Amino acid sequence: MNRSFFILSIGLILALIVAGTVWLGRSDSEIAGTITVAEAMTGDTTGYARATGPRTFSFPEDHGPHPEYKTEWWYYTGNLSSPEKRHFGYQFTIFRIALTPEQPDAGRTSEWATNQLYMAHFTLTDVTSNRFQSFERFSRGAAGLAGAETTPHRVWLEDWTISQDEGDSASFRIRVGQDDIAVDLLLEPAKPVVLQGQNGYDRKGPRPGDASYYYSIPRLATSGSVRTPQGVFDVEGLSWMDREWSTSALETNQVGWDWFSLHLSDGRDLMYYQIRERGGTVSSFSDGVLIDRDGTVTPLLASDVEIEVTDHWKSPRTGAEYPAGWVVRVPSERLELEIVPYVLDQELETTIRYWEGAVRFTGKTGDKPLDGSGYVEMTGYGFNPGQRM
Repeated sequence: MNRSFFILSIGLILALIVAGTVWLGRSDSEIAGTITVAEAMTGDTTGYARATGPRTFSFPEDHGPHPEYKTEWWYYTGNLSSPEKRHFGYQFTIFRIALTPEQPDAGRTSEWATNQLYMAHFTLTDVTSNRFQSFERFSRGAAGLAGAETTPHRVWLEDWTISQDEGDSASFRIRVGQDDIAVDLLLEPAKPVVLQGQNGYDRKGPRPGDASYYYSIPRLATSGSVRTPQGVFDVEGLSWMDREWSTSALETNQVGWDWFSLHLSDGRDLMYYQIRERGGTVSSFSDGVLIDRDGTVTPLLASDVEIEVTDHWKSPRTGAEYPAGWVVRVPSERLELEIVPYVLDQELETTIRYWEGAVRFTGKTGDKPLDGSGYVEMTGYGFNPGQRM
């Protein structure tokens, strides 16, 4: 569910295009933090396909685009280590946003004509240097500048790419870089696809269509290289992949969410998101999964998970205050995890301001200790003091 709440509003995108403020290749957004998540998910949904019930998924076809829906995203995060004992976290996400519901060839012949806009975010957390960097790009989905293809699978925004080779449709290749920061990674699934929600139909609220089609590949063995100002490092680790498409919006009383994806040292994986409502309550539509070593999935409802915030961090740039430590408990599984960020400042000052970063944890399952790493995303903080949990 995490990406579905954070695509730009159609009104904002059109305003940016008309005003000429969508620069390709920006690393420092001049419009950072200008809208809230709730504002970002407004807009007319007339004419777009809606997620209104379960569907049949097919792979690799569903790795490709679904342009009849308003928004779509390809999302990767991971924790990586080098032989030099350096630790890195990365995020790479490409978003597709439909500007209008009509098809791009409706009466238009120019190769520049399109109703699709692409946006991408790339971040690198260098734990050893205690440094977090984020980059943002926009492009129209035309003239080869940006797009998504099914066979072979490829999603790109200029030279930022996610791809699969025709001869190896199981593995993914990520190549993304800007300035002196880059990653070149091969991701090989260690577990099968997990369909989130009700067989991939993931509801966000009570109204018809407030839902997404959502699947994950929770554990991908990752190898490749990371480039920083200190040099190029060979790395290995684990990544998480999320895919969603939808035409949906937050309810008026929903202000943001906290999303966790965690790789446990005992071979299991945990994903859980909680949607925060005004006044600090948690939406009953919050949910997640616990995935066993063999890929067996245990669904988690809001009533199955307890989250206790143990610390906070305040951004010196934006003044937004975020949770910076958590205890996550799943009592039915006798699972308890104490989670902390690798680096406190992992706030993106992109078109929508949010915090997304690498985390580590220790804990126990029953009487057995465990540890691990993962990613946390938090949105909706800092715009209204009454919204913070």
